[in-house]
Amino acid sequence: MQGIVVDVERTGEYMVDEEGEKWEKCIFTIELTGFSKRTPNEVLPENLRGKRVKIVRYCLYDWHYKIGVRKTLEPDETEAVLSGKSTSTVFIKAYE
Repeated sequence: MQGIVVDVERTGEYMVDEEGEKWEKCIFTIELTGFSKRTPNEVLPENLRGKRVKIVRYCLYDWHYKIGVRKTLEPDETEAVLSGKSTSTVFIKAYE
């Protein structure tokens, strides 16, 4: 499943990877648009088109924080959205 990044909230929480790089935990607001090219036979249910979900990601480089870019959800995140259940990395919230 894919969508467009409409907001990036920087949390100020960090983790350091094994190479010593400091990654910041961010919460992305994604407006759902459809499925990726990897799943050409899948069709986004009409009730989900344009819906916004929040996804947790870790950011390091300036291009990680861009708004207006396409973002692909992981398979488990896609399943969470389709089932309408929040997880540790996906927050489902109905928007008007």
